[in-house]
Formats: sequence, structure tokens, C-alpha cells
Amino acid sequence: MAVKTNCNKNGSNYFRVSAVLGTDSRGKRILKEFYGKSKSEAEEKKREYLEGIKNGLNIDTKRILLGELMNTWLFETIRVSDRIKPTTFERYEGIYRNYVKGSPLYSIKISELKAIQVQRYYNSLSEIGKSRNLIDNLNKLLKQFFNYAVDEGYLSKNPCIGKKIVIPGEKKLRKEVQHFTDEEIEILISGLKDNRYRELILLSIGTGLRRGELLALTWNDIDLENKIIKVNKSLAKVYIIEGDGSKERKEIIQTPKTRGSIREVSFPDNLTSLFKDIKIRQRRDKLKCGESYVVSNYVFTTATGNLIDVVNLSHAWENILKKCKLPHKKFHALRHTFATKLFENEVALKTVSELLGHSSIDMTANTYTHVIPKQKSDAVEKLNYIFNF
Repeated sequence: MAVKTNCNKNGSNYFRVSAVLGTDSRGKRILKEFYGKSKSEAEEKKREYLEGIKNGLNIDTKRILLGELMNTWLFETIRVSDRIKPTTFERYEGIYRNYVKGSPLYSIKISELKAIQVQRYYNSLSEIGKSRNLIDNLNKLLKQFFNYAVDEGYLSKNPCIGKKIVIPGEKKLRKEVQHFTDEEIEILISGLKDNRYRELILLSIGTGLRRGELLALTWNDIDLENKIIKVNKSLAKVYIIEGDGSKERKEIIQTPKTRGSIREVSFPDNLTSLFKDIKIRQRRDKLKCGESYVVSNYVFTTATGNLIDVVNLSHAWENILKKCKLPHKKFHALRHTFATKLFENEVALKTVSELLGHSSIDMTANTYTHVIPKQKSDAVEKLNYIFNF
């Protein structure tokens, strides 16, 4: 039986239905037409459209592409938000530029987006070797964007919410964090004699502060009498991205990683002298540089008084390890060493978590799984006195 149609458009036969959307300023009815290969298909398109309007969908979304709208959202809303740090926006922009712009998702009309299209793209990324973690980060960003699209009426529902999307790839086992042994610490400390970064490295081991937190410290943050460091900011080197996409690499001082990162950290009494050594060196640097010295209140500065460049510090750190003939470990391993030594000395998990500025105890426990099992084992061994057969 032939399918009935009632109009011809561009040489093809379709079934056409129409809907009245309202009236214009002159009282004339506003009509919208829907076409299908059959009456039922045309009626279904009409129903979906009217249901979308009822649910608050933007009726002008038909030609808007996913990538174009995401670009607008990213650069005109997220970039100027005071809740987004420059480091976070730099990461978002990188994900968009590398995995949305130029991807199959970019040219999809936002009004026609289906979860299966997103899933297929994730699957294709996994097939070419992209990690599960990368795809998960892309999904998190898209989920934020789709929430915006729903709020603004471009989508009726977020395709990344619920169980519609599966992140492909195998979950990688968490690697044991790098830390220094007692023997390695002794070698490192011996090799730091007369090194400009000696105090910075020793304070990292003795306080567990992140590199950026250390570099952002001012003398107002140091309470020598009570042996406390107030952590309330962090230094980062990021690309500041303008609305037109242009970039400039800058060093910035920003609020710490999480709310829990704003904290007070005590330091061992034996490290008190380090701050006196820093002040003495800064006075010498100032005398040597004269008027060209940059006067600031920062604790860790270059020979000219400027903030320490994180890239230069990384190079210096590599050279220090080579000089000491120690295996390469990231600077962050100093922070892990601090935590590991606390656990080895039976400091409570909650206390370690607070000192590190972690957002939760679970994060601390999951990070230091290499230490905690031994701590549990040692705790159980203390019950041996009960079983004195």
C-alpha cells in the first residue's frame, strides 16, 4: 500500500502538517510547518516541537550547532565567572579545543542531539587510545555545558545525566605515590648545602605544602612564635585566555585548590631557623642588586626579589636529584613523603588529611593506601597480649 503524501518539496513527496504558534502584532496567525515521509512522521515532529515549547525549549535552536553554542558558553559565561579560576578555565579551554572543536560533536544541531551520538564519540576516542580519565573529564565538561543548554531552553534534557552514557576503557589501578625513604631524605638534605632552594625543599618535607602554596607564602603567613604557617593562596603559571582566544602565560596568585586547602599547618621546631636563613639571604640579595631589587613580602624569591618561576624550579629540582644521584621523583613527592612519615609514626588519618588540606578523609585514605594497610596491621598486632598462651 502506497504511503500517502500531500505536498511536493524540492522534487520529493512529503506529508505536511502545520501548527499555530500564536499571532503576530497585526493579529495574523503564526504557522509552523512540519514535513515527514508519512503523516505519522510529520505529526510526531509536530508533537516533539510543541512539547519542547511547553517545556521551555528555545524555539530558535534549529540551526544552532553544539560547538558554536559551547564556544559562546565557554568564553562569554565561564571565562568571566568569578567562581572559575584561571587554571580551571585553561583546562576547560584545552578540553574544548582538543576534543570538541573539530570533532563530530561540533557540527551537530543542539536541538537534535542524542545521547547515543555522545556515546559513539566517546567510544571512538577510546578506540584510538585515549584514556578513560581523559574521556571522563570531557564528559564532566559536557555535562556542565548541557546543564546550561537545558536551563536556556536549547535542550529538553541533559544527555550526560543518568545511565545513558558509559565511560569506555579500563579503570587503571591507582599507582603507589612516590615518596622518599629515610636514606634518600638524608642524601637529599646533604646535597642541599648552599643550594638556593634548600629552605623551600626542607619546608615541603616538613609541612606537606603544595609547591604553589609554598611559593605564594608571605611573611604575614608565618607565625614563628607558635610555629604555624597560614595557607590561604597559591601561585600558578597559566595561560590567561582572552575572549578572542589569544593567550598570554602569566604567574598568578589565586585561592587554594579547595576550601579545605585554606588551613593552618604547624611545622617542626627544628625548621624555625630556616626562616632566619631566608631573611639573611634576602638582605644579601638586596644589597647586591641595589635599586634593581624588587621589594616584596614573599618568603621565597629569586636573587632579584621576583617570584620564583615554577618552570625554573622544576629544572633546578631535576639538577638537584642528579647531583645527589637519586632516582627522579616529582617535586610533589616531597608532599607525599611528609604524609607517609606521619602515617609511619601513627598520626591519625583525620589529622593527616587536615594538614594536607584534602577535601575529604576518603581522598587521603585512597591516596596513601601503601601506608595505611601496614598501619592497620601494626594496630592489630598490639592485641597480641590478649593471646598469651
